[in-house]
Amino acid sequence: MKEKIIVIAGPTASGKTDKAIELALKINGEVISADSMQVYKYMDIGTAKPSEDELLGVKHYLIDEVYPDEDFSVAHFCELAKNAIKEITEKGKTPIIAGGTGFYINALLKDTDFSDDNEKDTEYREELSILAKTNGNEYVHNMLKEVDFGSYEKIHPNNIKRVIRALEFYKQTGQKISVHNLEEKSKKSPYDAEIFILDMDRAKLYERINERVDIMMKKGLIEEVENLLKMGYNETLTSMQGLGYKEIVPFLKGEWTKDFAIEILKRDTRRFAKRQLTWFRHQIDEGVLVDRNEQIQLFTR
Repeated sequence: MKEKIIVIAGPTASGKTDKAIELALKINGEVISADSMQVYKYMDIGTAKPSEDELLGVKHYLIDEVYPDEDFSVAHFCELAKNAIKEITEKGKTPIIAGGTGFYINALLKDTDFSDDNEKDTEYREELSILAKTNGNEYVHNMLKEVDFGSYEKIHPNNIKRVIRALEFYKQTGQKISVHNLEEKSKKSPYDAEIFILDMDRAKLYERINERVDIMMKKGLIEEVENLLKMGYNETLTSMQGLGYKEIVPFLKGEWTKDFAIEILKRDTRRFAKRQLTWFRHQIDEGVLVDRNEQIQLFTR
């Protein structure tokens, strides 16, 4: 029998954490965070990490897992999430996956195989990077045409990272990554999942985002970023490229005014939320769009 899980997804500031906690209290559940930023220690305000008071005693997993200078991948997320699902289920409780990182959620639901990512051919990747810089992206893109026409058509020449990854995958496995991705997408989920995607009026969502940024500033977002830099976590780290951090660094360096940094953060967060909602609508199979103010009605398949 498949393990039962509930997924609460949606764009940033749509109320996923509150809804997950509310549901967990009703059905004896525990929450697994599917947020690519809340896994980092010391990054609390900019990631809208819930406080102990806000958790209302509901146990959360995958928060504060790694330091800001450590790598954290979708494969790592899936490994930890699977372990958490097993632990929660064995307690007789219901696992609730809550977050806005759609790629993480989709990979978990589809049980994506990341075994090919264990050994990267760094030498070949560097060779392709040099070819792209020397001869142009089109040159390397045309190399892809010879081995994987499906990926060649789908991937833009300027998305050189994905072009190189497709070539690297073919060299490692002898398989086309376009075929591999289709096979992964068609896989049946190992979970009996009920998926709810929180939706709301776009104008209202943007208003909530603007308000959230203002609250972050009042809570001390600037001081949080400043402390991270003082601790040696520089702006080039993947963690420091997250929303709420990459916009504050230019202000601290004297390149932007405070008001300009805040406005850019609000703008970029609104754009990100729009992309998130579009992604969820197209990628998550059998997901149910629900207004964030509605009660989530569970059912048994």
